[in-house]
Amino acid sequence: MAGAKEAGRIKRKQYDKELAKLHVELVKLQEWVKHKGLKVCIVFEGRDGAGKGGTIKAITERVSPRVFRVIALPAPTEREKSQMYVQRYLPHLPAAGEVVIFDRSWYNRAGVERVMGFTPEPVVKRFLQVVPEFEHLMIESGIILLKYWLEVSMEEQTRRLEARIDDGRKIWKLSPMDLLSYSRWYDYSRARDDMFKATDTDFAPWYVVDSNDKRRARLNVITHLLGKIPYKKAPREKVKLPKRQKAKGYREPDYAYKRVPEKF
Repeated sequence: MAGAKEAGRIKRKQYDKELAKLHVELVKLQEWVKHKGLKVCIVFEGRDGAGKGGTIKAITERVSPRVFRVIALPAPTEREKSQMYVQRYLPHLPAAGEVVIFDRSWYNRAGVERVMGFTPEPVVKRFLQVVPEFEHLMIESGIILLKYWLEVSMEEQTRRLEARIDDGRKIWKLSPMDLLSYSRWYDYSRARDDMFKATDTDFAPWYVVDSNDKRRARLNVITHLLGKIPYKKAPREKVKLPKRQKAKGYREPDYAYKRVPEKF
């Protein structure tokens, strides 16, 4: 995608320092969302290997999973295939005091379903027509909607997917669908372009993230979303640990606990 900013890769020490500061702000945002009953929905889309999972993890690793909920739906069941398309996503939309993050979303219809031929072309085109209406209804209901597209170059995608092949920690990330999608780079480019043209609206715009440097992308996304959700420091009483109760004769039992062996 043209227009990506060239920049050197950020060093780990600088990344950790900046991320720690952003995590403090995310906790402030979390408390404000709870305090004000805000409803926030964040959509992450992008090419395979673009770093969606790592970005979401960077956002959520220091906040409460009861407030920041991550939704990564599996392939639809036969019953879900017979439902109205958005029906399987509606139950996961945020209620008051929640931030819901979609690791892929209803935009599957405009991406993988279209490219892989799972959905007829007229159905895809109709979907692209009605999505702005659906998102407008979300926003009118009080939901703050943010949509991010993570873009990665051909060369970087190849490097990342090749790195998964022989890495026992990452092999689960390389599915047959990933391999097929890798071979169809330009089909995905065309699908992305059509999706942007139809659904990049004034009220629910797409924000494109250059993710060739994963660390830089994560910092940029978190900084951006913090700037898009108005928040302040929520009122909170100063925390002070209470005194512990007295033992009143309690003693640890003489019990043969089955302890985990200390190998480290």
